[in-house]
Amino acid sequence: MNGASREALAAARESLDALTDNTSVDAAKLAEELAAVTALLDREVSLRRVLTDPAQAGEAKAELAARLLSGQVGGETADLISGMVRSRWSRSRDLVDAVEELAATAELIAAQRRGVLDNVEDELFRFSRIVASNTELRAALTDKSVSPSRKAELLRSLLGGKADPVTERLVVSLVTAPRGRSLEQGLDSLSKLAAGRRERTVAVVTSAVPLTDRQKQRLGAALAKLYGRDMHLNLDVDPEVLGGISVRVGDEVINGTIADRLDEVARRMAG
Repeated sequence: MNGASREALAAARESLDALTDNTSVDAAKLAEELAAVTALLDREVSLRRVLTDPAQAGEAKAELAARLLSGQVGGETADLISGMVRSRWSRSRDLVDAVEELAATAELIAAQRRGVLDNVEDELFRFSRIVASNTELRAALTDKSVSPSRKAELLRSLLGGKADPVTERLVVSLVTAPRGRSLEQGLDSLSKLAAGRRERTVAVVTSAVPLTDRQKQRLGAALAKLYGRDMHLNLDVDPEVLGGISVRVGDEVINGTIADRLDEVARRMAG
């Protein structure tokens, strides 16, 4: 997003955080209702254009949204959407993207309240690795000729009882309504949202063999000091790494052996 939409999204995120700071607000229900609004706006092109028309007064758009949603969603959801349409958006599509992000964030807040956010992060990462390594599964989940209900059924058979319900809902929502994104892009965005809930950066660590607990602790601590913020390690094993380790943080890739890289981090910290 650019310009006005970026500012509007930032304001919407702050509104969601302020709302969910109140633990009496049901974050899971909020997520469900925001997902329903996402589907509505994605389907009704003329409606979202009206709600983002810069020629219309913000208060008039908020009143329209409130009338449309009255009785369909709870007051918290209606208030969030009303506040969002008061803002200025560069493109009508950006409003839909923003509501979808808030829906996913509300799911993650619900997981955080239950103390399972780390599990959800790990499950999203593991599922992304499964998809990357299983071409048949990826083809089935991205085949446009397969109905969303069939895809949802497949995912529930794979994840039901094995992954947290939040993980399952996020993945099902992404696969059944990709909205122009690749599966990989969608899963990466969800992982970044999950990491952001604790203001952490995700480091994707690939090694030839599983790291020991001590190695994970040392690497996590070194990366946290190097980047100036806590790190969540997504761990992957690939024998082709040949005894070394690869760490990807955003667009930066660090290659080398575990010992060499840790020594280099220590030297940089000392310098």
